[in-house]
Amino acid sequence: MKSYFITGGTTGIGWELARLYLEEGHRVAVCGRNLEKLPNGVKEKYSQLMTYQLSVTDELALDLAIKDFAKDGLDVVVANAGISHGSKDRWPDREASKAIINTNIVGTINAFFPALEIFKEKRKGQIVAIASVAGFVGLPGASAYSASKGALIHLCESYALDLPNWGIDVTTICPGFIDTPLTKKNDHSMPFLMSCEKGAQKIKKAIDKKKVLYVFPWQMALVMHLLRRLPRFLYRRIMKLPMADYSNK
Repeated sequence: MKSYFITGGTTGIGWELARLYLEEGHRVAVCGRNLEKLPNGVKEKYSQLMTYQLSVTDELALDLAIKDFAKDGLDVVVANAGISHGSKDRWPDREASKAIINTNIVGTINAFFPALEIFKEKRKGQIVAIASVAGFVGLPGASAYSASKGALIHLCESYALDLPNWGIDVTTICPGFIDTPLTKKNDHSMPFLMSCEKGAQKIKKAIDKKKVLYVFPWQMALVMHLLRRLPRFLYRRIMKLPMADYSNK
């Protein structure tokens, strides 16, 4: 039996991933800003489930939660909590941008460091960041989201070079579009959309195998692979809509 702490674990990928581990008999903790989002009856169904109501932007609260859960063991921390733009308005929103950066980047760091203290001492553990294929390029209408996920990709790439010296494994997951409450807010097309259940199964498999980087589905991975290798002037020409489409926004 292992012990997993999952941020943003009350809905979507986070909860589905937690459920998969609970079904295998592992100890699991989930945190979220609103525990009422959890499916009805889960605390009665899973005796090994612990829950913490908090925001990942609250460094102290998250630190205390992880250390409380770790009293009976901690093997893997999954930094899953994240927010996005939803609407792909071409004009950037200051407050939305700050919230995205704070949740997606600072929230991940807040989740990792209490765990790293524990893992360094026992010289064993695994940290997992749920990034996105959006982190490989700057997508139109998703400036802060692309920036935040790109930061996670590079942050964990560095960690994957450094932390194995202390016996710590690092995994970065880059999904395409997954059918979750977060993506349901999107007002744009979502090619290669995958069910939450299937997405969580793929993520779990990558975590269990301790993959350093896992990008899926393969169709989206191929598209992003091609886009990020284009000369940047050509990428901008392809991705930029006619000015008349958004000059009044």
